Amino acid sequence: MRRLLWLLTLGALAVALTACPRKAEEQAGAGTAPAEETSLPGANVRVGLAFDAGGKFDRSFNQSAWEGAQRAAQELGVQIFDFEPADPSQVGQGIRTFAEEGFDLVIGVGFANEPAITATAKEFPNVKFAVIDAVPGEGQLPNALGVVFREHEGSFLVGYVAGKLSRTGVVGFIGGMDIPLIHKFEAGFRAGAEYAFQEDGIQGRVLVGYVGNTPAAWNDPAKAKEIASSQARQGADIIYAAAGGSGLGLIDFVKEEMCLREGGAVRFVREDRFADVPKYPAYEAKCGEGTTPLFFIGVDANQNYLGDTDNDPTTLNHGLTSMVKRADVAVYDTIKSVVDGTFQGGVKDLGLAEDGVGYALDEYNQALIPEEVKARLEELKQAIINGEIQVPETR
Repeated sequence: MRRLLWLLTLGALAVALTACPRKAEEQAGAGTAPAEETSLPGANVRVGLAFDAGGKFDRSFNQSAWEGAQRAAQELGVQIFDFEPADPSQVGQGIRTFAEEGFDLVIGVGFANEPAITATAKEFPNVKFAVIDAVPGEGQLPNALGVVFREHEGSFLVGYVAGKLSRTGVVGFIGGMDIPLIHKFEAGFRAGAEYAFQEDGIQGRVLVGYVGNTPAAWNDPAKAKEIASSQARQGADIIYAAAGGSGLGLIDFVKEEMCLREGGAVRFVREDRFADVPKYPAYEAKCGEGTTPLFFIGVDANQNYLGDTDNDPTTLNHGLTSMVKRADVAVYDTIKSVVDGTFQGGVKDLGLAEDGVGYALDEYNQALIPEEVKARLEELKQAIINGEIQVPETR
């Protein structure tokens, strides 16, 4: 079967088998898995993952989904295969191959896989399908599930952090592809930042830029870096990117520039909230007095660690927080539903109430977010869950 997969996907398709490391080693050595391994509930379940542009190691959405699949392989024993497009034109390929091979579940990671999932699910009613970030067949296919997120809710919280801690009163947003899905990130972030500005009586600004209008926008870090530079020149000291692999350009920019100096368009409108945070030597040497740190806000996966410049979480970290979108949980739960026989087609909508989105707090940013801001974030989170705050989904 594996040989057939490779023959069917020769050239453009790159389908690779990944299983639990222990199982792979034991099969290589003995030819069969031991009883405890084959007794895992998903030992005979095959799952195919088709990724969006950017690949499964984008340190963001795709990688989070991949980690959920790896967890399913380790805990449930399922066999995981994957397809990564070589370029945006190949998104959606691989799905039909998985279905023709009779896989138990085929998952499209990213909304761009939805058309292929919808078409293939209609043709193969005995195969189960799912799309992470879109709804196949308008939610009407019994064998296809769409998992979507209320990204605007999580983005409101990180927007509040940005608006509360920005020293300049200017924050930035960088979107990947200029589409309604990313407008949800933008709208929530803007609403959260403006909520914080209003609390503090600050006439703040939210700068917005998009990488592009085609799928290539998910993998253009140079363009995102250019946008970040422009926003920083206008005074943005905290910038949030919802741009897939392009967001790495923002992170590179922030770590290279490190700080903003007052002057020109850069004005300090509140006290330095990070004065007591220990600075790493390179920051002290470059920035010194009259500056304020630059920060990025990560997205989808917890990207806080990417802001650590000196392998020391106790010194200034440039990752202020991340808007976590639990694609890993969505993938794992979908696979588990196939293993335990509870899979149902339709739509699953995940927000703050379902712990499907949120903000990241760990050793890298504990010292950056004051305790009173953390407490306020929990109050706002509950207010959103209770319906007391209605977060906008559109611009």
